[in-house]
Amino acid sequence: MTLRSTSRAAAFAALTSAFLVTLGAGFASAQTPAAKPAAAAPAAATPAAALPPASDSLPVPPPPQIQGTAWVLIDAASGNILASHNPDQRVEPASITKVMTSYVIAAELKGGKVKDTDQVMMTENAWRKGGAATDGSYSGFAVNQTAPLVEMEKGMVVQSGNDAAIALAEHVAGSEDAFAALMNQYAARIGLKNSHFMNPHGLSQENHYSTAHDLALLGRALIHDFPVAYSYNKIKELKVGPITQPNRNLLLWRDNTVDGIKTGHHSKAGYCLMASALRGDQRLISVVMGSTSEAQRATDSQALLNWGFRFYETHKLYDTSKVIAQQKVWKGQTAQIQLGVAEPLLVTVPRGKYPQLKPSMDVPKSLVAPIKKGQAIGTVKVMLDGKVIAQRPLVAMAAVEEGGFFKRLWDEFWMWWESE
Repeated sequence: MTLRSTSRAAAFAALTSAFLVTLGAGFASAQTPAAKPAAAAPAAATPAAALPPASDSLPVPPPPQIQGTAWVLIDAASGNILASHNPDQRVEPASITKVMTSYVIAAELKGGKVKDTDQVMMTENAWRKGGAATDGSYSGFAVNQTAPLVEMEKGMVVQSGNDAAIALAEHVAGSEDAFAALMNQYAARIGLKNSHFMNPHGLSQENHYSTAHDLALLGRALIHDFPVAYSYNKIKELKVGPITQPNRNLLLWRDNTVDGIKTGHHSKAGYCLMASALRGDQRLISVVMGSTSEAQRATDSQALLNWGFRFYETHKLYDTSKVIAQQKVWKGQTAQIQLGVAEPLLVTVPRGKYPQLKPSMDVPKSLVAPIKKGQAIGTVKVMLDGKVIAQRPLVAMAAVEEGGFFKRLWDEFWMWWESE
């Protein structure tokens, strides 16, 4: 027997003896394993049997020809670009700016800074800059009168009211400039890297810009973070006082899977449209900037969405209720912990590529209690053709409280034993 083996045997004998003296032979024999325990192997992220039979996948054909200075089509589940042209070129966002305004208002509502029942004043400043006397779109709310915040917001979203956007900005932040500062702060949180906002309505102004890609990510954020605010975008018409105005998004009448999101137009920006459609579990978002007409932006947006749905498919790999892995926990009241995802994990891939997905997990070798429910523990990744196309944190599906003194002492020994 080697010196190291003798040392380990002596240590084991000493610890066992201490447990026998302290707790009695019955407890010690019940706790002493017959052999060195093996580390729990992570469960396979996706069993092969869960995948559909392999099928031949055809190459994805080029996207349709689009008449615009910049455009992009993204998968809402991952944010990945499926097709694009000049996606990071700076453009004037026109009234698509109001999607950022909607996001800020929704975030401030969630934070308790304002309420949807607040009475918002249509100030003379808002009316003069964006009301019916201007060349831009307006909501129709009467000057120097109030309306509930939620109704004023619908006037901004459905009718693209510049006056409503200004009134809301003044109510939320005190002034347009202060509100624009909020817009840029939230844009940074969302991850918009090539955008800067100077006003809440989108009329042309120096240093007011975005990109097709950033705007698509903004739409994705509004849909994900504030679905109620997003739902206003599918309202087809809105009546304010004696005036009824239609939503300018023509796709709402052409395709019942389209549920948003925003049009834009002025002389420098051209005709713009951010559109989104949901078919089954698959949501796509298109952005067309600098198109030649209202009809053309709708036709091109429809073509992009149809192309994306035809040649790509979305699959839900893991739901929040599904256990992805079960790992050993040291020094806890329970010996195992179940891991899952905090949000459903969906992936969008070219049709026929689903069987080629390769899930994998990265989990710490040793987990030690206490562990909180929802605590991030490792990552699940999904690979296709050697590239990571989606990843999410693995989280604890239940808490594991710290075990008693002797449980912690016993596990401490076995952790040392396994590390040798």
